[in-house]
Amino acid sequence: MLTAASQLHSKAMRPRRFVIMGVSGCGKSSVGAALAYHLSGAYIDGDDLHPAANVAKMSAGVPLTDADRWPWLNSIGECLAQAEGTALIGCSALKQIYRDRIRAAVDGPVRFIHLAGKKEVIAARLQARQGHFMPAALLESQFAALEPPGPAEQAITVDIDQPFDAVIAAVIAALEEEKL
Repeated sequence: MLTAASQLHSKAMRPRRFVIMGVSGCGKSSVGAALAYHLSGAYIDGDDLHPAANVAKMSAGVPLTDADRWPWLNSIGECLAQAEGTALIGCSALKQIYRDRIRAAVDGPVRFIHLAGKKEVIAARLQARQGHFMPAALLESQFAALEPPGPAEQAITVDIDQPFDAVIAAVIAALEEEKL
């Protein structure tokens, strides 16, 4: 019989997979890197896994189609599946079908952390951002495609319209609450 302490230790030893999701400009990279530090894990920027054709398309202000996204989503899932220990990856994962595709590629539990925010807040962030291929002009298409995770997906949703440290604290608190 497992004691409560050994059950927690057992949970901590299992590989943990997280996708930091949301529209462009919500803070996936910053939040993902900070959470990786707090969880002693590795953060992977999903943007780095986009094929060159996807980057070129988005840079030109053209939204991706589902056909463009499938190979990228497969790469996201494969990257998570192959990672050792705790792994976090930033990926918009805007639709449930995209999240399901990632789950299927991982073939194991994946926890989604949705960084949610008002369009005005994120638009202001995008206007201030420099050196990223995703133009602010595509924000509208991102919000149009967004299907926030429903209750059955058991995602953690955090409002990003608060100080950065509060966002991180909210995610960590939600994760710690689940260990009980």
